[in-house]
Amino acid sequence: MKYFKLPDLGEGLPEAEIVEWHVKEGDEVKTDQILASVETAKAIVEVPSPQDGVIAHLFGDVGDTIHTGEPLVEYISEESDDSGTVVGEIPTADSTAAGDDFIIGAAPSTRAHQSARATPAVRALAKRLNVDLNGLQGSGREGAITPQDVEQAANMNRTHGHAKPLRGVRKQMAKTMALAHAEVVPVTLCEDADIHSWPKGTDITMRLVNAIAAACKAEPALNTWFDGNNLSRRQHRKINLGVAVDTDQGLFVPVLRDIGRRSSEELRAGLDQMRADVKARTIPPKELQGATITLSNFGTIAGRYASPVVVPPQVAILGAGVIREQPVAVNGELVVHRVMPLSLTFDHRAATGGEAARFMGEIIRVLEQEFSEESIG
Repeated sequence: MKYFKLPDLGEGLPEAEIVEWHVKEGDEVKTDQILASVETAKAIVEVPSPQDGVIAHLFGDVGDTIHTGEPLVEYISEESDDSGTVVGEIPTADSTAAGDDFIIGAAPSTRAHQSARATPAVRALAKRLNVDLNGLQGSGREGAITPQDVEQAANMNRTHGHAKPLRGVRKQMAKTMALAHAEVVPVTLCEDADIHSWPKGTDITMRLVNAIAAACKAEPALNTWFDGNNLSRRQHRKINLGVAVDTDQGLFVPVLRDIGRRSSEELRAGLDQMRADVKARTIPPKELQGATITLSNFGTIAGRYASPVVVPPQVAILGAGVIREQPVAVNGELVVHRVMPLSLTFDHRAATGGEAARFMGEIIRVLEQEFSEESIG
């Protein structure tokens, strides 16, 4: 038997959800023929066959989550114990069993370990009570799931309905936010920018992008990656800006590269293309990686101030709230101007309050400039 394990789909993404099978058991396939479409935390990816062969078995149904290194398909093979043509072979304690050849070497499957957490009797009880054991926390010895755990989950389902597990982008977002909460020491600085001089039709996002580029040049400490384990900083010369994009599937953050050296027109075209690719779920995973600082323009929806979440290794994120008219004092007189509320969250392990304040000051200075080619380019 030859197995094709789910390969690393980019930047060590740990898992993927099966969206669609393009083959069925018994099909003859050719090298590079698409086997399945899977959804990672970044995008929908088509997985090609690494060889010619006949499909003996498909591991998983549509909607199932499969981890990197777990078997995806099994090929019919006449070779009983020949690992010379493949990358790896799973060892077995049973000397009478044939070796299982694996295409694409990776870690062994975790499914067996998960099922071992519950005895056959407990699994039968869970099936009768319609309880999903995946994700159920066991209270027994070494985390084993007990009958009481199953009965408690069944009672919860009857009372409040079945919980729907997070999948794809939302699942990864939850993990990322938990990681950020555990690792970052956040401080949020809030201020307003008076943008009354902006003419009608001003591209708000591009003004923010260019203000961030100027602020990173003035105070580079916030255009930095921080390694909390080694307590080290890596300051970047290029400014790669992550721009949060809200979708029905969850939050995506495509990356605008080198914003300090590109024109507003080029940046706008690039951002429009990335947003279209995000909504179509065709954006390559590499376009969602490598941000050195992030912008969240949540004010296009609602909200004045916020505490945006810094995702390590980045150390800063700027949030822009809803632009509104409000009274301001100008030369001792009370007038009504358009004001943009800003929220800057930074990791206080890597940046000082003074650095963050200078960064915010530069943001405001650039945003409040009179509209001109120089102020947006």
